[in-house]
Amino acid sequence: MLKSITRFLRDEEGATAIEYGIIAGLISIAIVAVLQGDDGLGGRLAAVFTQITGALEDI
Repeated sequence: MLKSITRFLRDEEGATAIEYGIIAGLISIAIVAVLQGDDGLGGRLAAVFTQITGALEDI
């Protein structure tokens, strides 16, 4: 019984999947932080597209 518990604790096979999940979560948090709010990239892009739409309507 002790051998199987020790083997389970030393098994690192599933660790990479967990690490990839953590990395994906951190990247998604970073993307949300960049795009969030009016001063963020999302607000700036919205302003640019609004400006482009206005320019196209004037044509």
